[in-house]
Amino acid sequence: MTIDADAADMPDPALPPGPAVAHRQPLHQRAAAELVGTAALVAVVVGSGIQATELTKDVALQLLANSTATVFGLGVLIALLGPVSGAHFNPVVTLADWWTGRRTPHGLTGRDIAAYVPAQIAGAILGAILADAMFGKQLVQWSTHDRSAGHLLLGEVVATAGLVFLIFGLAKKDQLRFAAVAVASYIGAAYWFTSSTSFANPAVAIGRAFTDTFAGIKPSSLPGFVGMELVGGVVGLALVALVFGTERRNRAQAD
Repeated sequence: MTIDADAADMPDPALPPGPAVAHRQPLHQRAAAELVGTAALVAVVVGSGIQATELTKDVALQLLANSTATVFGLGVLIALLGPVSGAHFNPVVTLADWWTGRRTPHGLTGRDIAAYVPAQIAGAILGAILADAMFGKQLVQWSTHDRSAGHLLLGEVVATAGLVFLIFGLAKKDQLRFAAVAVASYIGAAYWFTSSTSFANPAVAIGRAFTDTFAGIKPSSLPGFVGMELVGGVVGLALVALVFGTERRNRAQAD
């Protein structure tokens, strides 16, 4: 969810914000970081959900525990892996990153997308399986948690649009240093103010279909969620253009 730059001077201003990347890492290292980061993120989400349901029957407390763990876990992962891969952990962020940087010399390429997205999806699935294993659950158990209602789909549009708006808005205003805190804080808030509890991430949604626990999503609900997350990404980029304009920052100003 941060940046991925190819230059030694400063990150590409159109890319998501985060710790500056002095040099582009080899693609296999970046893909590995995306896999590990997404796996860890989903393990945090699913594992904390399982732990919460075992400790209390109060659904509000369960969601509080789940969202709190996610905030801290996501912030740490962005800070740790941002300098390696940009810490996207999210195909929507990767696609938006490619779109905004496609006409620049240092933007993501199709080859990058072909490595990032499968790594994110594989990592999400592995993270869900790992969480179930840690709590003695069946390793692969399809979720029965239906999330196909229209108001939940609207929640996903809102959650994803807000995430993309935040990430690329920060980039536009040269506020890269706040990425880990800002993105984690937004996701924590979106757990509570969106009806869908803010998946905002196709890879994470797919991974969560592999666990029939608190954080799960029924496989039949996936097409709607993933589709609305992609719509939310487009809406988020449109909001960035509307609010911040389409002009790129002056690269020299960040020295």
